[in-house]
Formats: sequence, C-alpha cells, structure tokens
Amino acid sequence: MTKRYPEQYYQFFRLFNAGEYYECHDVLEEIWMEDKSNKFLQGLLQIAVGMYHYECGNVKGARWMFANARKYLTRYLPSFWGLSLQPVVDCLDECLRLLPDRDSISYQEAKRNPLPRFTFELPKK
Repeated sequence: MTKRYPEQYYQFFRLFNAGEYYECHDVLEEIWMEDKSNKFLQGLLQIAVGMYHYECGNVKGARWMFANARKYLTRYLPSFWGLSLQPVVDCLDECLRLLPDRDSISYQEAKRNPLPRFTFELPKK
C-alpha cells in the first residue's frame, strides 16, 4: 500500500516542475508551518526559494538556500516521503557549481544563463 501524503505536497511538485517557484513555496509552506522541525520539507522549500532568488539575480541568496537545502536533504538519503533524493542532491551540487562567483547578476543574465532544471518525479498517491 502506498502512503498518501498531504495534497499540498503533490501540488508543490506540480508547481515546481512548471517553474512556479514562488507559488510552490507558498503551497508547501502551509504544511511545513504545522511542523517547523521537518527539515525535509524545509529543504524542499529552500530549493524553491533558491530558484526564485536566482531568477531575480540574487546569487548570494540562491547559494545560501541551495547549500542549506543540500544540508537538510542529505539527512534523508536515499529517499523520503516517496521521493528519491540522490538526483535532487546531485542537481543542487550542479547548481552550486554553476552559480556565478559574485553576489548578484542582472535579471537578463539570469535569463540567459539558467540553472539546470530540477524536475521532480511526483511521488505516487
């Protein structure tokens, strides 16, 4: 029998995969606010915030969010809540490697040099 997770968890992945980073953060934050000690959910939230920061040119904020997301999510390897985490950690590593070595870039530069796309495989309902 497959465990059923909160609907917001599934909505997070659908919105994230569509590039709706601000919106997916808001959706997942609803369940994280019920248990702020859940570092797994906090790590996922930080990936979304990191992607949003990068899109806005805030490289320093993206770097901080990605590094913290990596720290939190590695605790749950190899998988948690139906999500295989090694590909997520690998993508975080690649994003951290590709971030420019400065605190900010223009919005146009962020658009010209996008980070690798995270695409989450939705956990089964």
